[in-house]
Amino acid sequence: MMKRHSRISALAPVAVALSLLAMPALTQAADDNTLSDIQHQWAKCKYDTFNKDNQVECLEKLIDINQKAVSRQPKRDDLKVWLAINKSTLAGVDSGLSALSLVKESKSLLESVIQSNPNVLEGSAYTSLGTLYYQVPGWPIGFGDDDKAESMLKRALAINPNGIDPNFFYGDFLAQDGRKSEAIAYLKKAQKASPRTGRQLADKGRQMEIANKLKELQ
Repeated sequence: MMKRHSRISALAPVAVALSLLAMPALTQAADDNTLSDIQHQWAKCKYDTFNKDNQVECLEKLIDINQKAVSRQPKRDDLKVWLAINKSTLAGVDSGLSALSLVKESKSLLESVIQSNPNVLEGSAYTSLGTLYYQVPGWPIGFGDDDKAESMLKRALAINPNGIDPNFFYGDFLAQDGRKSEAIAYLKKAQKASPRTGRQLADKGRQMEIANKLKELQ
């Protein structure tokens, strides 16, 4: 059974305060510590931005940096996963005519990673693809499919059962599917996830999302 939720505009919640002046410095830093710098800047774009226009600009610059990193290191599946995450995050923020194109590009990247290296980044490709499947509208507008979403999110949990992201997104999916008690259980598990090294801002932002979702459900 397939149920759809038109949520492209909700793919990336708006947060607060960013200095875009720091962005040019990332290009050089990315050459030395590519993945961690991209992850850190994504967290700033998503959780530490002042308004939508700044957030769009931040993500567009980051996508350009990420794309160049993939071009330099085309076998790096972790960088491809993050290129997909950055593109889908931009789709959620901008939610304009280009949003569907961006999520389709993200889907293609994630599918290619799953084919070649499904366990990379603790199954993050499954988490991200599952999230797209339940947040993107279904046919004839998009490719959304709740059955596929649940399958992908369960695969992510099989690889990383205690991770903050797979538990949060499966909980969010269950909440939207009307399965409140199950959703709360997974969200509480996400809330108890161990902090990720070097991902303090991302963890703080995600924990805020978890708390807000639990408040809605309880």
